[in-house]
Amino acid sequence: MIRILPADQQLPQVAELACQLWPSHSREELHATLQDAISDGGAVLLALEGERPVGFAQCALRRDYVEGSSTSPVGYLEGIFVLPEHRRRGIARRLVEACQSWAQLQGCKEFASDCELDNLESQRFHQACGFAEVNRIVCFWKKGYAPNSGG
Repeated sequence: MIRILPADQQLPQVAELACQLWPSHSREELHATLQDAISDGGAVLLALEGERPVGFAQCALRRDYVEGSSTSPVGYLEGIFVLPEHRRRGIARRLVEACQSWAQLQGCKEFASDCELDNLESQRFHQACGFAEVNRIVCFWKKGYAPNSGG
């Protein structure tokens, strides 16, 4: 049986799972990031099978512009992960539903998320959970910008 609960007291276990979702970050960095997310009014939810952590979701309130939204704040799914051997059992969907419920309790009328353009598995998951695609973008970055002083 899977239980979904706030992870405030289990952040070390969530950080361990988060390392699999965001492998370029250390467990310590992710623990601090999750702690900050909760301190900033967000939520981190943990899926447990018995006492074993099998997945998590991080959600926040975004007050800046969110693609496709018309209200503020918007509940936002910042990250979601389920151990590979526990996938395709509805755990991620239950985590999303719990995040949506949390956002509704915070007064949100809309819920949003994003994923990388090339992450087709995540795109299919979002669509299966009822999200509608609202935009595609390519982001650019430039180092050392100095405006042209000539005419």
